[in-house]
Amino acid sequence: MWPLIKFLPEKTNFKYVAFAPFFGVISALACLASIYLTVMPLTPPCGGLNCGVDFKGGSMIEISTAPRNVDHEALESLRDLGLGDVRVQAFTDPTAAMVNYETPENMSSAEAQALMRQAITERLGSDVHFGRADVVGAKVSGELFLLGVAALGAGICLMLVYIWFRFGFTFGAAAVIALAHDVILTFGLFAVTQMEFTLTAVGSILTIIGYSINDKIVVLDRVRENLRKFKKMPMKDLIDLSVNETLSRTIITGVTGLMALGVMAYYGGEALFAFAVSMFFGIVIGTYSSIFIAAPILTLFGVGRRDAYKTESEKKSAKPAASTP
Repeated sequence: MWPLIKFLPEKTNFKYVAFAPFFGVISALACLASIYLTVMPLTPPCGGLNCGVDFKGGSMIEISTAPRNVDHEALESLRDLGLGDVRVQAFTDPTAAMVNYETPENMSSAEAQALMRQAITERLGSDVHFGRADVVGAKVSGELFLLGVAALGAGICLMLVYIWFRFGFTFGAAAVIALAHDVILTFGLFAVTQMEFTLTAVGSILTIIGYSINDKIVVLDRVRENLRKFKKMPMKDLIDLSVNETLSRTIITGVTGLMALGVMAYYGGEALFAFAVSMFFGIVIGTYSSIFIAAPILTLFGVGRRDAYKTESEKKSAKPAASTP
């Protein structure tokens, strides 16, 4: 066993619900600020986000170094050319690759392509072969951005449907509100830091949704279990008890993920930095929202009659015995 785990108390008795109104106001203000920074100025397709070539449009060029493999590490320095978010995409064939880059406003497409060809030749050698070169318009990239946002929205809606079916609408609504809080603040992180928002960033947000909903289900499921055990306990005390019972699991899981993401951010290079930082932020915010947003919301929505959470055996034992003639 890892020795530092011994420092975690086996049982805690923190009062979370008492601080929920304060943190709820802070979170609401932070979400409003994040939405404003994300959409302003109202310039398509990305507004206040620093979109990369995936969403802003740009140019692409195919290269081949056959019979030897493409040296992807040598192409990493192409980002220093001032052509925006240069992305190198590998193919199944290790001797081929595709380079995506942006065209600066003060440079024509032909000039940018000539600069890119020269830089690739300097890094891979004069025997590199250039294939087709295309320009991806901003309209197509804008549609890709909208599809990415739609995928995030669809993922959240499907989460609501599943939790509604599995745990009930009240629990589903609490989880989805907290989940939307996590996604909005992550968008705000990209808007504030101006990290490039690419398809990798969309992947990180989808991963955050998966982690966050898992954490919330653990907490809310413990609330549901305790509703069966403590049928007369006040709702605020029951939520505090449930969160305290799952706190050690939440901390250990979160810290483990943060350690891995810290290593990824430090050693992964520029290509993985934004992914690792957004995931790091998402785990912290997801843990916070599970404790101070999702669970306390149940006190506002209510959970209905406690009898609804009885097990089948309890329901049968509660039925009056049939009288004998």
